[in-house]
Amino acid sequence: MTNTLLSFGHGYSARVLSRRLAPKGWQIIGTTRNADQADSIRESGANPIVWPGERPSLDGVTHLLVSTAPTAAGDPVLAELRKEITARADQFSWVGYLSTTAIYGDHEGAWVDESTPPAPTAERGRWRLRAEEEWAAIPSLPLHIFRLAGIYGPGRGPFSKLKRGGLRRIIKQGQVFSRIHVDDIAQVLEASMLHPKPGTIYNVCDDEPVPPQDVIGYAAELQGLPLPPAVPFEEAELTPMARSFYNENKRVRNDKIKNELGVRLLYPNYRVGLEALMESDGLT
Repeated sequence: MTNTLLSFGHGYSARVLSRRLAPKGWQIIGTTRNADQADSIRESGANPIVWPGERPSLDGVTHLLVSTAPTAAGDPVLAELRKEITARADQFSWVGYLSTTAIYGDHEGAWVDESTPPAPTAERGRWRLRAEEEWAAIPSLPLHIFRLAGIYGPGRGPFSKLKRGGLRRIIKQGQVFSRIHVDDIAQVLEASMLHPKPGTIYNVCDDEPVPPQDVIGYAAELQGLPLPPAVPFEEAELTPMARSFYNENKRVRNDKIKNELGVRLLYPNYRVGLEALMESDGLT
């Protein structure tokens, strides 16, 4: 039987996953809101569908991946396809929902894991938590929830901003963030597809939560550029969205992806990840 993945919101992380799966014989359909993204989706090994617009068919689909962002109104996939997905729940071998570690809220720098009760403080975290609950409420659906830390990877690193001179080191005492390289997201998702465990939640992050200024400083060092100026958080001009990230401070554990899925991170910390980005982005 051919594995067929229907990927809703086939963006940055999903395209890296499809580049892993397509050479192994997977059939992949990826939705996008923007027809201009169709060529990029094809390059990742998936067949594009512009949706909303063309209604995706669930016929023959064995795996679902949901990357679409929720809104105050709820999850956009379920808003249109809830009845059909519910009726076909037993058809799927695996369903993955990409959520965020923002659902844990603020823990003043303490460690959290998958057993930590969600307590989101930011709007985006509350919306994600409600979407998780919407998907989990569908009977018999083989749902797996992946709570992602801050994503980086090729084309999404600090190097271009450093060269333009647009980065600052915003200093907030005791603040740390967890992050994850997009290639490691893809390998976690594939490992889960190979070893499904419906109802499971996984944190997807690297081994080393660190202050954001450490990452920017190391990136500058790798490029031989001056250290960007330090700005106290209280004096920094930030958008409401950017400021909301600093209102949550936690260290996220990733033991479960290692112990249950056997994942060995390709980029276990930001230093290894940035060094690889230097090469992939043609900066070495």
